[in-house]
This record gives sequence, structure tokens and C-alpha cells, in this order.
Amino acid sequence: MKIILIFQLMTITCFLTAQKISKTYLLTDKMRYTENMEYGYDILPTPIMGKSKPYYYSVTVPDGNYKVTVRLGSKKLAGITTIRAESRRLFVQQQKTMKGQFVELSFVVNKRTPSISLMEKVKIKEKEKTSLTWDDKLTLEFNGEVPVCESISIETAPESIPTVFLCGNSTVVDQTREPWTSWGQIIPFFFDTNICFANHAESGLSANTFIGGNRLKKVLSQLKTGDYVMMEFGHNDQKQKGPGIGAYYSFMTTLKIFIDEVREKGGIPVLITPTQRRRFDENGKNQNSHGEYPDAIRWLAAKENVALIDLNKITNTLIEAFGPENSKRLFVYYCAGTFPGQNKSLADNTHFSSFGAYEVAKCVVTGMFSAIPELTAILKPGFSFVPEAPDAFETFKWDLSTFTENEKPDGD
Repeated sequence: MKIILIFQLMTITCFLTAQKISKTYLLTDKMRYTENMEYGYDILPTPIMGKSKPYYYSVTVPDGNYKVTVRLGSKKLAGITTIRAESRRLFVQQQKTMKGQFVELSFVVNKRTPSISLMEKVKIKEKEKTSLTWDDKLTLEFNGEVPVCESISIETAPESIPTVFLCGNSTVVDQTREPWTSWGQIIPFFFDTNICFANHAESGLSANTFIGGNRLKKVLSQLKTGDYVMMEFGHNDQKQKGPGIGAYYSFMTTLKIFIDEVREKGGIPVLITPTQRRRFDENGKNQNSHGEYPDAIRWLAAKENVALIDLNKITNTLIEAFGPENSKRLFVYYCAGTFPGQNKSLADNTHFSSFGAYEVAKCVVTGMFSAIPELTAILKPGFSFVPEAPDAFETFKWDLSTFTENEKPDGD
């Protein structure tokens, strides 16, 4: 059954085309989301760091992919609007509209709950229960200097578009809180509405614990023929110890399970070597800190004839391009007091800042040109990136979300 929901600032119309049902709801600025209402403003703006926080709008919808179309603009004022969905997945960045100008933009969002079947669920962590990732709602974050949106329409995305499922750890996950950001929540921004990214990664996970938490089962329950499953593991796997544990032993066996299960369902597996940590030596060269794991992934990709994005190599080029000092811009390096409640400096050489995640997402896209070129055909016009000559930090702007966190994400 195709579902089309159209939400306007003053009216909401809901069409269930198979049943030819149409309902109209009058809205005011104070209309709050409730489970009974199933739509409305979810988190109201409050001041943060001297500026207005973003506002959020939620709609209850079943699991699936949804095409969202926003009509941005205002008759009364000029706007600059950023839109992120669920847990800070970037879709619209700094869209300017003049007073009286309106712009329609569309993007595709994946929404999910932990349910796999009547008997099985994903074993989500306690902290995930309070995130915007696993609930019954599709939530949009309207951010920017002057966010202006007249209407939102949501419809079930066409079955014909491929879903790219992301499996991985804290370098991939939709990080829920500032200042932590990962490439998996940035990469949707670079693509048009002919693709959907479903980010199932979670901080602290290794390949085997991803499977053990029923997360692969959840992916497979939604996977259709022609979908892609991109896997980036290694950071946490390399810390496991014991008999039979190692890059060419337990790790290879687990990744082989991913490959076989995905192929059996008609999906296309894609292996990704782990992002580099920042580890400069006295000669100004960044050092591999993942041991045999990147080589093991390369070996498995060749053996199983699986597409490979060598993100380990590309991000090393990126980090060295910035150098020992400026490369801190890519990671969570912030002095004490930068964020609310932050009473000590943050210095993390594994997890990315918003700028770092943006650059690493571009590294992933760069790897896609050779690994899965058919997907790069649906990039938005104008994508350009050279890891040896990356974007200047000074040109990047990020609108802070409501939530902040001073503790490092699980894993390293």
C-alpha cells in the first residue's frame, strides 16, 4: 500500500491512496507531537550558545524509505535553512531563500524500529533507546541561521530505488550528539532522490557483535534484490583477544557471513577498510594503527570478488594532506568550555568532528567511483573532491544540533 502524507504549516493532508482516504488537520505553531496525534512539533526551540536551537517535526510512519519534499521560504523574511533527519543525517545544507522566495527540495530518508519479527528485535543499547534513530517517528531537524519551511510532504519512496545499508562502528554511525559526527550521517547529502542510505552502524561494535545484536538480521529483513550493504569494521575487532581471534581468523569468518547472507538475499556486499586514526610519527607521516586488519579486508575482497573501498588508504592521504597540526580539525579537538557542560578539553584521534566527517564522507564517495561506479551516477551535480587537496576548514559551516555530549563514543 502506497502512503502519501502531506504536511503544511497550517494544514496537514493525509492520503492513503489504496483506500482513497483523505484527512485534513489544522495546525498552529503550538501543535505538539503526541502518539495520538501522530504528527507535530517535537522539540521546541530554546537558546543555545547565544543562538536559537533548531526545531524538530515528527511524523509517525511504519519502517521504510520515505521521499520527503520540503517547501522552504517565507513571505515575511529571508531564510538560511539546514535540514537533518532522524539522528542528524544531513540532507539540506545552508539553503538560502530571499524574502518571498520559495524553493522545493526532496530527499529520501530511511526510518526504522528495532522490530524484526513478532519474535525478534535488535538488541539496541540503553543509550540508543533515547535517540531519534529507533523510535516510531520520522523526525526532521530544521536548523540554520533562519530556518524557514512552509510545508513538508512525505510519501513512500519507490521500490525501484536501491537502499544502501551501512554496517559499522562509531566512525560510521549516526552520532546523536555534538560535537561527534561520522561519515555515515553525511554521505546522504551528496546524492539525489534515486537512492536511500540506511545507517545501521553503532558505536563500539565489531563485526561479530553487530551480528550478535541481531543488527544484520534487521538489515536482511529489509534488504531487497539490488540493494547494497557497505561494511566498515576493524577498529574494535582488532582489540579482541583469545584463541582463534585475529584478522585472518575470526574476523574473516565473520565478514564472510555478511557477504554470504547478503548475496543469498540478492544484495551487493561492499567491503570498506577502516578509517585511519591520527597517529603521526616524528617524520610527519601518519602511521597505520590497525595492524593486519586493512590487509585482511583487501585479501577477502579479492578472494570473494567483492567491491572494495580502501578508506584506510584514502583517509591516510587526507590526514597527511592536513599535516600533524591542522589534521586536528578533522577530529574532536575542542578546548574546555566550547560546548555546554564541557569542563575539560576534548582530544580524540579516532572520532570525527563535523568537518572531518564531511571530508571522510567525500573520501567514501571517491572510493565509490572505482568500487561501485553505478551509484556515483546518481550523485548531485557538482561533486568534486581530491584527498590530496581537501576542502579548507575555513569554508565549512555547521549548524549545531540541540544535543551535546562530552563523553567519547564507545570504541576507539
